[in-house]
Parts: sequence; structure tokens; C-alpha cells
Amino acid sequence: MGSDFYQQSILPYAGIIIKICRAYTHSQEDFDDYYQEVCLQILRSKDSFNAGSQWSTWVYKVALNVCLTNLKQRKQGEKHFVSDALPDEVQDDLKAFNSDDINVLYNAIKHLSEIDRAVILLYLEEKSYSEIAEIIGANTNGIGVRITRIKERLNKFINAQEGTHEQIN
Repeated sequence: MGSDFYQQSILPYAGIIIKICRAYTHSQEDFDDYYQEVCLQILRSKDSFNAGSQWSTWVYKVALNVCLTNLKQRKQGEKHFVSDALPDEVQDDLKAFNSDDINVLYNAIKHLSEIDRAVILLYLEEKSYSEIAEIIGANTNGIGVRITRIKERLNKFINAQEGTHEQIN
């Protein structure tokens, strides 16, 4: 991967890639593999980027597609990765996830369906309903209702795990 392309077009969006990969993996090794696969796919597909949308929206789409495809292939026993170490810049970004509250939230998010995980991650990134719909390939009208239902399920899961009755807003 070209260093300039990585520095200019991927590294500024590493947070997006990290969040999505983290939501779809259960180990550091899997995370590293998914992250690298997303970066490679962004490099391979960069010429198909449509300037009509934002680069960040396209990065979300690529990251989600790669993660969902890898999950499907792993379930079918088709995908085997060979891990290399992640770049130092990415390792530094991973430290942002050392909060207990974030770990609790991500653990709850991992219990959602694959598409609901994508929807709530995009919602947490403050994407508009139309952007979320564009990224996951759904109708904008149902996104708000879906988010409300996802938040209710996350609240129930977290409260059950913690034995509390606090609400997530």
C-alpha cells in the first residue's frame, strides 16, 4: 500500500475503520486481520469512489462490506488470514477503547444482528438517517424506528449485564 495514500486517505479515517472492525470481531488477531483487509479493499477500490458522496461515507461502506463478507466467509470456513503487525498509528488509536463504559457498550453491540450493529455504529457517529440508509442500502423511512428499537435492546442487555435500570440516551 502506498504510504502517501495510507497517510492521506486511510489514516484520517482509521477511527471509523477501528470502530467497525471492533464491532465485528472478538479477538485482537481477528481485529488486526479485518483492519488490514479493509485498508487493502479501500486501496483496491479507490477508483470506484463516487465523488457524489463523502469519502468518509464510502469508507464506512467499504469497511462494513469487508467485515460482513469476512464474517460470512469465516462462518463457512472459507477465510484464513495471515496477520502482520498493525501500523503504530493504529495501535495508538486502539488505546481510545480502554474505557470500561465503551467496552460495555461494544460488548452489547456485538450481540446485535450484523446489520443492526452497522446501524447503531453509524448512529453513534452522528450520521444522518439518509447517510445510514445509503451506507447499509436501506430505506431512510425506517431508520429512525430501527434505531429506537436497537437502543431499547441495548438498554435491556446492558441493564441485565449490570443489574441496573439506567437508560442509554
